[in-house]
Amino acid sequence: MSAAAATRSFHQPVMVSEIAEVFAPLGGGLFVDATLGGGGHAEILLGQHPERRLLGIDRDPAAIAAAQQRLAPFADRVTYCCEPFDRLGELVDASEEGPLVGALFDFGVSSHQLDAPERGFAHRHDAPLDMRMDPRAGLDAGTVVNTYGLTELRNLLRHNAGERHGNRIAAAIVAARPLHTTVQLADTVRAAVPAAARRGRRHPAMRTFAAIRIEVNDELNLIEPAMRAALARLQPRGRLATLAYHSGEDSIVKIILREAADGVCECPSTLPCICGAAPTVRLLRRKIVRPSANEVESNSRASSAMMRAAERLDPASR
Repeated sequence: MSAAAATRSFHQPVMVSEIAEVFAPLGGGLFVDATLGGGGHAEILLGQHPERRLLGIDRDPAAIAAAQQRLAPFADRVTYCCEPFDRLGELVDASEEGPLVGALFDFGVSSHQLDAPERGFAHRHDAPLDMRMDPRAGLDAGTVVNTYGLTELRNLLRHNAGERHGNRIAAAIVAARPLHTTVQLADTVRAAVPAAARRGRRHPAMRTFAAIRIEVNDELNLIEPAMRAALARLQPRGRLATLAYHSGEDSIVKIILREAADGVCECPSTLPCICGAAPTVRLLRRKIVRPSANEVESNSRASSAMMRAAERLDPASR
C-alpha cells in the first residue's frame, strides 16, 4: 500500500470534537498519543496550540508511516515510537520535551487494520490468520486457532468478547483443525452457532475474531500499566482521555480512574489511615460520553465508542 493510500485508510478518527474539548483548556508542553494510528487525533491536538510537542506511540509500522505523512506540517514537534503502549512510562521518562501535560488512549483495532486484507483481522476478507498489530510479534491468530486447547479457546472467547456460544465455537474450531484462513474460521464459527444467531445483523464470527485479536496482541493486559504510568507522570491540571470500544476495555479504564478519583485507602478498616491515600484526579464526567447520532450515521465504527476523561489534581488542592 502506498503512503497516500495508507493515510486515507487511517483517515476517520472517532469523537474528534469531544477529544478536542477535553484538551482545549491546556496550553503547550508534552502530549502523548499512546495509540497514534494514522495521526487523526494527534493532528487536532497539535493544531490547538503552537507550543505543544507530541510523543506518538504505535506498535504498527504502517500506522507510524501514515501518521508521519499526515503530521508532516508538525514534523519538528513530533517524536515517533514504534512500540507497544505499555512502554509509555519509560518513553516519557526518556523524552527531553518536558513534563507530561496530556495523554490520549484510543484502544482497539484501527480501520486500516480491518480493511487491509493481508492483515487477517476481518472475516470478510479471505486471508491468512494473522491479526498481529506488530508484524514483528511471534504470536499470530493461526497459532491461537490451531494450538490452543479447548478450555483455553473457550475462556478467551468468553473473557475477551463475551461470546455466549463460546463452548460450541471452541469445540467446532478444535474439530475443524487445521484452519489456515479467515474465511475458514468464519465459516466454522457460523456453522457452530444456533440458527437464530446466524440471522442477526452482524456476522456471528465477529466476536470470535475480536477475542482472538485481543489474545494475539495482549490488548487488555497492556491497558492498566500504560494508564497508571501516564497518570503518575501527568503534571497538575494535565489531562487524560480514553476511547474504549467494548466492555472489557472500558471496565479496566473505569476501575483505574475511579480509584484515582476516590483516593482508595489501603489501610485496615479498623485502623486510622496512615497510607496518605487521597484523590489524584478529578473525573471530568462521572459517566461515559458517547458519540453523537450524526457521527454514528457517518461512521458506523464509532457506534460502540465510550470516552472517559480525567484531570490531574494539584497536590496542594487535595
